[in-house]
Amino acid sequence: MLPYIIRRLFLVIPTLFLIVLINFVIVQLAPGGPVEQLIAELEGTATTSGARFGSGAQGDVGAPAVQNNKGDGESSNYRGSRGLDPEFVAQIEKQFGFDKPMYERFFLMLGNYLRFDFGESYFRDQKVIDLVIDKMPVSISLGVWTTLLTYLISIPLGIRKAVRDGSSFDVWTSGAVIVGNAIPSFLFAVLLLVLFAGGRYLDWFPLRGLTSDNWELMSWPARIVDYFWHIALPVASMVIGAFAGLTMLTKNSFLDQIRAQYVLTARAKGLTEHRVLYGHVFRNAMLIVIAGFPAAFIGILFTSALLIEVIFSLDGLGRLGWEALVKRDYPIMFGTLYFFTLLGLLMGIINDVLYMVIDPRIDFEARDQ
Repeated sequence: MLPYIIRRLFLVIPTLFLIVLINFVIVQLAPGGPVEQLIAELEGTATTSGARFGSGAQGDVGAPAVQNNKGDGESSNYRGSRGLDPEFVAQIEKQFGFDKPMYERFFLMLGNYLRFDFGESYFRDQKVIDLVIDKMPVSISLGVWTTLLTYLISIPLGIRKAVRDGSSFDVWTSGAVIVGNAIPSFLFAVLLLVLFAGGRYLDWFPLRGLTSDNWELMSWPARIVDYFWHIALPVASMVIGAFAGLTMLTKNSFLDQIRAQYVLTARAKGLTEHRVLYGHVFRNAMLIVIAGFPAAFIGILFTSALLIEVIFSLDGLGRLGWEALVKRDYPIMFGTLYFFTLLGLLMGIINDVLYMVIDPRIDFEARDQ
């Protein structure tokens, strides 16, 4: 197993390089870089607020959509820059680091990223790593509790549906699963807000934030209660939209194993149904479900919470990434891409290791030979 893990770790390096390179090149082709954003802000035509010509912006990432002519008396090619002094536009370019060639910016960015130096946001006047750490508690809270509750609900429900396949219980729970799978989680979030958070009915839960304003003044038991009070509706809305697929996967996995020959043999030997189900079937059926936990967690943590964060006014990584994309805040865009891609690749290795731990018959090392 160890040689396989070492090979996979070495493959992370070229994979990460190619992913960052492809995204870097794609961004160069997209119209409207940070320089254009700032020029539009200065001209009063910006579509987003918050851009400014601040200090501390680092020029190791990104590029403007078009290049500026720096010659004396020449007009800039940036849309919206007419009427601005070309020297001032050139100063903005230098401030953002866009006076360097594209390849130089790219390798300078990689060199900094190898030291986990993600630079400083163009428009927030904060280091990217500090912004990520500041937003991480919200995203981790949503990801951990959603994943945990999804598995705690889906696995027992899927097993029960497999054991009672075709019964009335299976039919009506399948209806609930279909509804949960068909309706997006953000619609459930809106419904929960209307019903339980001061809409037209009950006012039981808060509308915004991960904790109350006076959270630091509370005792520890009160802090825990306040935390779960705030996180209840966001997590509930995400669980409702996430448990359906895992429930059906668990059911189908158990049905495949229950119909296998070794189960018939175990029953013929006189083993109880509980022993057959949880002593023999469970381990084989849960292989694909449990081993997929790292990938499921990454998906929920970084891709499924944007609208939930917006609806419940939670300031997490989803909103941070979206705002960086809208404002073309390249240090945040590329820094978070690098970090999350690296984390996803490492989770993929953990995923394979879990497969081998759960079922020793699986040998990825032998397959690669």
